[in-house]
Amino acid sequence: MSAVWLVASREISTRLRSKAYVVSTLVLLVLIVGATLVMKLLAGTGSDATIGFTTPTAPLAAPLQVSAKTIGEDVATKQVPDEAAGRSEVAAGNLDALLVGDGKRIQVVVEKDLDKNLENALNVLAGQLALNQQITDLGGDPASVQAAVSGAGVQVEPLEQPYSYDGQQLVLGILAGILIYISLLLNGQSVAQGVVEEKTSRVVELLLSTIRPWQLMTGKVLGIGAIGLIQMLAIGVVGIASGLATGVLTISISAAASTVIWLVVWYLLGFLMYSIVFAALGALVSRQEDVGGAVSPALMLIIAGYVVGVSVLPSDPGNTLAEVLSVIPVFAPTLMPMRLAMGGVPAWEAVLSVGLVVVLIPLLIWLAARIYRNAVMRTGAKVKLRDALTTA
Repeated sequence: MSAVWLVASREISTRLRSKAYVVSTLVLLVLIVGATLVMKLLAGTGSDATIGFTTPTAPLAAPLQVSAKTIGEDVATKQVPDEAAGRSEVAAGNLDALLVGDGKRIQVVVEKDLDKNLENALNVLAGQLALNQQITDLGGDPASVQAAVSGAGVQVEPLEQPYSYDGQQLVLGILAGILIYISLLLNGQSVAQGVVEEKTSRVVELLLSTIRPWQLMTGKVLGIGAIGLIQMLAIGVVGIASGLATGVLTISISAAASTVIWLVVWYLLGFLMYSIVFAALGALVSRQEDVGGAVSPALMLIIAGYVVGVSVLPSDPGNTLAEVLSVIPVFAPTLMPMRLAMGGVPAWEAVLSVGLVVVLIPLLIWLAARIYRNAVMRTGAKVKLRDALTTA
């Protein structure tokens, strides 16, 4: 283990002194804080539209806000002294629209055209006014009819209590998956590139004269993994802290901390699993330009899990395909942290996914060590995987 630590510490010290690593980490942190501030500013812009009302149309203000909410719009209202003053505010851009007339039908004044979402809200209100008028003409009470309609609804009796997904947790889950995806791609390929670099420069021959191949491979994996973990922790902690401090994130601190913890756990498991494979595949080639082709089979698995997560989970967090794939080890590092951050994952699924990866890692170490030992000293043409597995 002293030899493994020697290789790992060399990787850590070399990469920590790298200007590219320091600058890229600082840039990422600045971008995260900047994105949080932008989201805070956008969240503080207020309503989707501001509507002016004259004295005759003032009774329509509250019904319009209700009808707007039914289609997902947030409308602010403003009373104007008279129609002339309201028209001036519309022309100045202070109002998106002005309701005029006697209040019995919908008439609006706009600067150029009416926003489609606002038009839909006004159409809903116009339909309600027409219905109320018909009820009144028939001798009924519009208020009673509206109360009866609003109180009507379907009664659902679920056999299993559904999980209520929080929008912010959904976003955190996707961000966690993206972060792990990028880290696995960058840091995993760094392992393969480092192996090829040492193999090409013949440094590996000097190293293997004093230490064993599996010690060199393991030390390189642990060293680069530690560097990636430092970056991952910095991004996760700064991102969550800035979100909570600015009020962009309103979830509990325990939920935020749980997201960061699972992020770290799955980064470590995913990196160990894939970087071991990357090291073995990198040993098969002798040129940097061949690294991409050598590691592409493993990259496809990472990409597949990521694509399923970002394309399916936002619209269908309880998707069965995503649930099944998130338990399979090769897809779990990107899919399971997304689901865990979103919430609603049964405990047995989380334990099973972690357990399967933990069981798989020693098998991969044995297999990768055999490939690495048989291929790392061979230069020139690409070593066939079958030869690397069978050569003594």
